[in-house]
Amino acid sequence: MSYRLISLTLASAVAVGIASAANAADIKLMTGPQGGSWYPLGGAIKNIVETNVADSSVQVLPGAGIANVKAVQGGKADFGFANSVSTVDAINGNPPFDAKADNVCNVATLYPQYFQVVASADAGIKTAADFKGKALTTQKKGNTGEAITEHLLKAYGFSYDDMSRVSYGSYTDSVNQMKDGNAVIFTLGTTVPAGSIMDLASARDIMLVPVPDDGLMKMKEINPGYQRIMVPAGSYPGQDAEVPTIGYSTHIIVRCDLDADLVYNVLTNLAASVPDLASVAKAVGKATPESMAVETGVPLHPGAERFYKEKGVL
Repeated sequence: MSYRLISLTLASAVAVGIASAANAADIKLMTGPQGGSWYPLGGAIKNIVETNVADSSVQVLPGAGIANVKAVQGGKADFGFANSVSTVDAINGNPPFDAKADNVCNVATLYPQYFQVVASADAGIKTAADFKGKALTTQKKGNTGEAITEHLLKAYGFSYDDMSRVSYGSYTDSVNQMKDGNAVIFTLGTTVPAGSIMDLASARDIMLVPVPDDGLMKMKEINPGYQRIMVPAGSYPGQDAEVPTIGYSTHIIVRCDLDADLVYNVLTNLAASVPDLASVAKAVGKATPESMAVETGVPLHPGAERFYKEKGVL
């Protein structure tokens, strides 16, 4: 073999190696707390991406809606699950964010989320106007459900200081507190039906507390991203009628400066694997390219924009 041929062969091999290195992706994906739907959904995404996107590896990390936005903005994560209302707050620099997020882009809207307010049936609570002086349990700071709880109290002229007790913890912690009588109000943001509420309903008589139109209007003054959504009748034991509450969307966010081809490839494979995702989180089963492209108030990543334009939904 001539020296020239050897040189060309080596050069070609080096070029392939560089291309492979450039295409390789070590992705950090922020999800949710263990026991919720986001963490196992992250595991499903890991399998889809690693199987279909060449030279990729995905590290699934626990997180929460607000914390995930901060992690993506700060470059500590590449992708993450988030809630539309929290992400819009980040883009606009509204509390609990200290500054405007300029490196957080939208990839896909997955499914609607329900802010659910549960009260012990004998607590005498009809609406949030009856909360004052009661014991409340909610999620930890950094979780969207906790942030919405604070907004709900504010909408009705209250704060955590007006409650007899406020606890922050996991869904399991909250359920145990309700069962033991250490709390009479439980707030959370998740899908319907929520396993934690079903668990609680098996041991205690409960009611879903409605958020009526006047409450929604006050909430929208705090964050215009809040939407009306109805918890369908029969979602929980003893719930004979639909209950109005606050709705928002779970979506996937990404660093705006992440490679566009990588984002395009990840999204392409997720959209083609909706049944696999739905086997983990049923609510994802209705996702289509059109619904995934729904406007959230968060700028689309160029890689996602390319995908939706190719599908003719943008």
